[in-house]
Amino acid sequence: MFNKWPYSLKFSEKKITQTFETLKRCGLGDEEVVAVMKKRPECMRASEEKIRSCVETFLGIGFSGEEFVSMVKCFPTCVGLSAENVRRKVEFLVGEMGWELKDVVGIPPVLGYSLEKRMVPRCGVVRALVEKGVMMGRESGIPPMSSVLACSDKVFLNRFVMKHGKLVPELMAIFAGDKRKVKGLCVSVS
Repeated sequence: MFNKWPYSLKFSEKKITQTFETLKRCGLGDEEVVAVMKKRPECMRASEEKIRSCVETFLGIGFSGEEFVSMVKCFPTCVGLSAENVRRKVEFLVGEMGWELKDVVGIPPVLGYSLEKRMVPRCGVVRALVEKGVMMGRESGIPPMSSVLACSDKVFLNRFVMKHGKLVPELMAIFAGDKRKVKGLCVSVS
């Protein structure tokens, strides 16, 4: 833990205990809190107030307590994300793209991805493929979130842009960020 994040040596025993107890009150067991702190020791810098606010945000969006715990265990950094950031990303993924909250629970690191630089361009490509009738998949027509967001740019480009580029020539422009080509995605990228 100290090799990963030497700054953690600056925290007092009181601060570490406070963070430990706060995470336990959020629903994590002793071993789970230790695993979270080993995985992401920087979580110790989150105040009790920040962690409580984070829990309220996730529950307010519609995640259950168990889902929140699951996400923290997988992606401890989520306790440090701003409420507005989480809301915007979930609103985009669920409200605009049609994925479900359980999809976010399954891949919580997506909450750490850039909305403007990763989500909007990739989802714009997928949206264009769905609109052109090229993309078939789930009921909504969109592929699983993992195949769109949780892969490298190279894999994404091969999977969606290069594979379908002849049928939908504007895919590279959409991926590269030409906002005029991204239709139907109502997100403010300011």
